[in-house]
Amino acid sequence: MRTTHVIVPPSGPSPRVRRQQRRAVAALIVALIALVVALVLVVANGSRSIAEIAAGAGQSVAFGTPAQTGSVLTTEHGYIATGEALSVFDEQKPAITRLNPALLDALRRAATDAAQGGVEFDVNSGWRSAEYQSSLLKAAVDDYGSEEEAARWVATAHTSAHVSGDAVDIGPLTATDWLAQHGAEYGLCQTYGNESWHYELRPDAVGGMCPVPFADPTDDPRMQG
Repeated sequence: MRTTHVIVPPSGPSPRVRRQQRRAVAALIVALIALVVALVLVVANGSRSIAEIAAGAGQSVAFGTPAQTGSVLTTEHGYIATGEALSVFDEQKPAITRLNPALLDALRRAATDAAQGGVEFDVNSGWRSAEYQSSLLKAAVDDYGSEEEAARWVATAHTSAHVSGDAVDIGPLTATDWLAQHGAEYGLCQTYGNESWHYELRPDAVGGMCPVPFADPTDDPRMQG
């Protein structure tokens, strides 16, 4: 008697589909965390809107112009005026050229792929000099009234990932949404829940998932130095 073998396909999604599902879930979690943190900040800051607190969605927090902070800052300090932005492919401005080469390479590869879908990356802040970072912190203390509250938004020159060239602030919202979904493929991860625009390179995330963002810089062990 001839035996017929029936091949039963494996049940459940393929490993590739499962990886895609995990990335989608991770992106959703990051977005939910950012939303919850933003709502908490609105409650904590009374009538101040999210836009006022964050100086605009997908844009780095700005605390005064150089003239207002008493600093003489130029593009050589990494200064980018509020409302302006640079391309990740800029070859002249120190805010871009002094970024960590690995971070800049990942950003440019991601931006190239995002552009195929009509999404463009704007750099609202990249590398900053220690002087620039210190002026931002001083202005933040003046704005929020205490060093403790200012620390939730601006690091010291000694601890800032911007000063070391390891962080970049990306906009607009279409770009940060794209990165929330695809950033891990390049090792680009949102670092803080209250800063949806702040991205750093996490090589271990490539091919997997980004770690859950810290609530804000005060939750980051690196900021304790």
